[in-house]
Amino acid sequence: MRHVTKILIPAAALAAVATAASAAPSRPAGLLWVVSPADAACRTEIELVARSGAVTPVTLTSDGQIVSLTFAKPDLPERAFLPIRVDRNRFSNLVLRRADGVTGELVLSEETEAAMRKGKTLDIAWLSEEPVSATLAGSEQGLTDLRVCGAQIASQARARATADAEAKARAEEDARRQAVVQAQLEAARAQTAAADAQRQRVEQEAERQRRQEAQERERLYAEARQQEYQRQYDYEAARRRDYEEARRREYEEDQGGYYRPAFQPRYPIYPQPQASYPPAWGRRW
Repeated sequence: MRHVTKILIPAAALAAVATAASAAPSRPAGLLWVVSPADAACRTEIELVARSGAVTPVTLTSDGQIVSLTFAKPDLPERAFLPIRVDRNRFSNLVLRRADGVTGELVLSEETEAAMRKGKTLDIAWLSEEPVSATLAGSEQGLTDLRVCGAQIASQARARATADAEAKARAEEDARRQAVVQAQLEAARAQTAAADAQRQRVEQEAERQRRQEAQERERLYAEARQQEYQRQYDYEAARRRDYEEARRREYEEDQGGYYRPAFQPRYPIYPQPQASYPPAWGRRW
């Protein structure tokens, strides 16, 4: 009885998936997939239908190198290895959770992609509360177109990214060059200002030195003139003293004998006041 139960449970699950597949709307054979470009890849929409008729949309995307199935599912682990079925054949693939915490990306292996190209039905049991499925009619051409479109769009995106990176690098280089030129100009201005300040200090020092030297020359000249005036004054004073002394001695000698003036004045000569020695005009003041 235990062996019968173990066998019946997988059989029931397969029957449910088969029932869901039969309930899914069939895509006419040879139907073209609508492939549209995105930012750096191409995409096509697939609707997975449950037995109850609930629709779960998923997106196949490709950048020319890989094909991935993008879907929304809450409580998705960060990394998982989950199976999908193509014509009831199981293929396990890596599932990655994106940063928003809700969107998942199932990266198709080469084996899974090859099976989808040739298969007729895609079944996923864990995507929603009940198994869902979709027809793969036209998948061979659709997946080829998806890869070709993705390769072209990704190439253009890489070219744009390269051009943007080069433009950014050129702008940064120009900014660095401009900054270097500006720094050199500022340094040159600073050096010029420093040189001007130094020149002004030197000129001011030279002018101050010239003024000091001129003042010193004027002081020496004034001292020399003063000394010369003093020597001239002393010489004249000595001459006056000698003259007065000679006059005094001559006067004293004349007072000792008869003194008769050498000339007879026309008018009588009154006695003159005695001169004091030294005379007033010879005194220093």
